[in-house]
Amino acid sequence: MKIHSKYRNILLEIICFLFILLFVYAAMSKLLVFDQFKIQVGQSAMLTPIVDIIAWGIPFLEFVIALMLIIPRFKRLGLYAAFTLMVMFTTYIFIILNFSNDIPCSCGGVLEKLGWTEHLIFNIAFVFLAFTGILLMSNDKMNNDNKNTSKNYLYDIYA
Repeated sequence: MKIHSKYRNILLEIICFLFILLFVYAAMSKLLVFDQFKIQVGQSAMLTPIVDIIAWGIPFLEFVIALMLIIPRFKRLGLYAAFTLMVMFTTYIFIILNFSNDIPCSCGGVLEKLGWTEHLIFNIAFVFLAFTGILLMSNDKMNNDNKNTSKNYLYDIYA
């Protein structure tokens, strides 16, 4: 499916904006109730040994990814990081749903109100958004490379 460059860029910016909004909101929510967040992370048996790293690392990582998505030079890396983080969160929720007893969600704000299944669906949607953003950037890079290659080719012929 070919998408006009203008629309591709608008869609890419919308995707990045949604991730910036999500990650900044989630990081701020975790930091505003940090002690509660840390306790909730510690309630997960698989995360207990690294609770301090997780409690500080996740909000920090969410802020860094949001910043990368703002800076054009790091946007592609930010999308890969967003994709990876969302896959990790989604995998964690899948494991909780299928192999664990009731554990409170360690998310803050509105996302805390979601049930585990709704949260899984939400995360899967964001995994697809990140993947779409990566594809849009890859298509844009391929188009730019093709344009540059053809310009260089024509330059070589006439030079």
